[in-house]
Formats: sequence, C-alpha cells, structure tokens
Amino acid sequence: AVEATILQARARPNPTVAIGVEDTRRETRETTLQVSQPLELGDKRARRSLAAERGRDVSAADLRAAGAKLLSDVTTAFNDVLAGQEKVKIAQESLDVAERVTGTVAKRVQAGKISPVEETRARVAQANVNLDLVRARSELASARKNLSGFWSNLLPQFSLAVGNLEVLPNLPDWPVLAARLASAPRLSRARIEVERRRALVGVEESRRTPDVAVTLGIKRSEELGRNQAIFGIAVPLPIFDRNRGNVLESLRREDKARDDLVAMETDTYNELAQAYERLSTARQEAQTLALEILPGARSAYDAAVKGFDFGKFGYFDVLDAQRTLLQARNQYLSSLSAAHRAAADIAGILGDGAPEDYK
Repeated sequence: AVEATILQARARPNPTVAIGVEDTRRETRETTLQVSQPLELGDKRARRSLAAERGRDVSAADLRAAGAKLLSDVTTAFNDVLAGQEKVKIAQESLDVAERVTGTVAKRVQAGKISPVEETRARVAQANVNLDLVRARSELASARKNLSGFWSNLLPQFSLAVGNLEVLPNLPDWPVLAARLASAPRLSRARIEVERRRALVGVEESRRTPDVAVTLGIKRSEELGRNQAIFGIAVPLPIFDRNRGNVLESLRREDKARDDLVAMETDTYNELAQAYERLSTARQEAQTLALEILPGARSAYDAAVKGFDFGKFGYFDVLDAQRTLLQARNQYLSSLSAAHRAAADIAGILGDGAPEDYK
C-alpha cells in the first residue's frame, strides 16, 4: 500500500484543456481553445517523493518488528507446550507413586500394623496429587490451543511437541547485546520516523513557493476570419496563505518524533536489561537445581520409598520426600521455562532469527 503512495508522489500535475465560445451568431462567433500546464516550483515533486519513500521505510521497519515479535511469541508458545507436557509427566509420576504408597498403607491397615487414620491421610494426599494432574493437563490444553492458534487452528491436531527444555539458551555478554541495541527493529523504526517527519517538513516548506501555470491556445474569430495565438502565465500571489500553519505543525510533529525516539531508546534498553537479568537468573537457578538440589531430593525420595517398602520409614517420611522432590522438579521446570522465555524476549527485542524478508 505504501509503495503506491510513492507512485502517486512522483506523478506530475495534469494539464487542463479549456474551450470557450463568445456570441451565439455564427458570423460573429469567437472560439477559444486553451491548454494550461501547471509547473511545480520549489522542488515540490522531489520532496514529496522523498517523504513517500521514508514512509515506505517506516512500513518496512514495522514489518520487521512484527516478524520478530511473531517469532518470539511462537517460540514462547512452543516452549510453554514443552513445559506443560513435562508438568503432566511429573504429575502423573507423582500420582503413580501416591497410588502405590496408598495401596501399601491400606494393606498395613488391614494387617493391623498401623492406624486407619494413616490410610485416610494417604488417600487425601493422593487426591491432592490427582488435582495437580488435572491442573497440569488443563494448562497443557491451554498451551496447545495457544500454539495452534498461530496457524488459525482452534482444535490442535498435533499429538506431541518435540523439544528439550533442558538445553539452556546461551547468555551473551551484556556489552555485546547493548551494542546491538541500536539495530533493534523498534529503534530503527523510530529513527526512520524522525527522517519521515523531517521530509514532511520539507514538503510543507516547498508549498510556500507558488506554482506557475503556463497557458497556450488559439482564438478563432469568424467575423475577422483569422486565428490568433494566445500565451499566458498565471502566478498565485502568496499574500493571505503562506502555509505557515502546516509548516509549524510539521515542525512540531518532527519534534515529537525525536522525543518518541528518546523515549523508545530508554524503554527498549530497560526491556533488554530486564530480559537479560531474567535470563541470567533463570540459568543460574536451573544449573543449581540440576547439579545440587535435584540429585539430593531424588536420592532422599528413593531412600524414603525403599525404606517404606521395608517398613523402616513411615508414610509421612515418604510424603515429605515426595513433596520436596516434586517442588524441586517444578522449580527446575519453571527456571527452564523462564530462561527460554527471556531468551525469546531478547530475540524479539533485537530482531534475531526473523526471516530475511522482514529485515
């Protein structure tokens, strides 16, 4: 659409043809034929074309920014599906263990080794785990619909999203990211908008110079029996309208575009810094959980389950170990999701990974 505005901006003004007849009597009639061509002065056409070209550049920057945001959103939605699948897996494993432990507790109650109250507590704990599974499945269903919505499919047809959240995104050095901020799509768009507003100022200033209309024609006099050539020049007098209001408006809008650029630079820098800190923190949390907390929680849980099977530990020892492991696994999954989400945000801000057509 904006390409069409460039085509229109380069068009020259049309000529005008005028025919006039004086007197209705044939023998005394005078007929005049004139062709008038406006001539644009003040470099109007070139400035108008420049403004239209800057408008095209703004649209191209908008397209690149939209492509980068779309890619970031799709990446985040895909990672949410991976996280949802993992949550369902964790909840299902916890439910399987809870059911097995509840069965063991029931057998001990029947044998008279423990109080029936223990069985009641075990079944309550199992019900809570089952609720966790229901919530995890609901979150996964929502994540799947959100992802498939990007290709206008309200009922997801895919059965599984394949990926590995445990592969943490890289953490570039902050000076490297900060140096690339200048080429971010949003900032590029804001800078081009300043140039477009400056070009529009030139358009309005060029309109202060009046255009000249050159007229050529011929006049036929039937009474005299001869033709007369007509030449003329029309020049508007810029007395009352010197386009001062439009020039002032364009200057103020240019000032606003410069202020918007400064504000956009500040906002984009802050967004990038926050996303970078989120990525750094999430990576550290995930690495600590994977190397230190999860192995210990897994070892304690396995020991508690094995001891419970042999009658050395009580049910609440198993329940406490299970809760600790489940909390650690969910925290680990949350850290992985946060890291990938922050990386997608950084890519969206910097325009990384967008198709070449968007750049």
